[in-house]
Amino acid sequence: MSRLRKAFSAARKGRRAAFVAYLTAGDPTRQRTVELARALRRGGADVLELGIPFSDPIADGPTNQRAAERALAAGTTTRDVLESVAAIRSEGEAIPIVLFTYANPVLQYGVNRFAEDAAAAGADGVLFTDVPVEEMDRFRPALIGSGLDPVLLVTPTSTKERIRAAARQAEGFLYLVARTGVTGVRSDLETGLETNLRAVRKLSKLPVAVGFGISTPSQVERLARRADGVVVGSAIVNQIERLGDSDELADAVQRFVTPLTEACRRK
Repeated sequence: MSRLRKAFSAARKGRRAAFVAYLTAGDPTRQRTVELARALRRGGADVLELGIPFSDPIADGPTNQRAAERALAAGTTTRDVLESVAAIRSEGEAIPIVLFTYANPVLQYGVNRFAEDAAAAGADGVLFTDVPVEEMDRFRPALIGSGLDPVLLVTPTSTKERIRAAARQAEGFLYLVARTGVTGVRSDLETGLETNLRAVRKLSKLPVAVGFGISTPSQVERLARRADGVVVGSAIVNQIERLGDSDELADAVQRFVTPLTEACRRK
């Protein structure tokens, strides 16, 4: 069983949803990324999504777009992101790591080489934001061959056929997008989200994590009643943007996520 599946299994046994935290690698610096990953784990995160910065992040809202811009301005490359994964692992950190990426950086790096190097660095899975299930054959064999879990997205508009196809292609977990559109903090959850979640769970034996627009303990608590995992990204990135490259950053992010991870416990 992969580290990702073990994390979701442990959360289920603990009567809680797994908390999945997102960072853009290299924002504000590579060293802070390593510190933030460890701070998130101390704050209770079960899984880390590490974004590979890309110049045209069409699935991301303004917050994550700015994070990618800052990381790229600092010179962060795909190779640097993999080195950050290795640095996170260097002191025995076992949190599962999913690389959150667009197709282009992986194609430029070379699909087979990327899969091999990502696995060697200590990554556990890869999520492509812009690769439809019909085109995953271009990437999946290399990922599976290197021991990486492909994590696929399904959306509120996905048909039953596409959800089933994603479930067949995916390993680790399925990522249910909470709403149509791009990433970003929202004050309310999408109407019909819980219905969508029930529908996806009926069509897949994989754990289902919900993300996009989730930012408060009350939202996390509501989703944790039914979802296997809850993803928070832009709200964390907002904290990083606010504090920047400061010595207080890691502790502040840990304090911010702790109430969110605590809200994952089912009552």
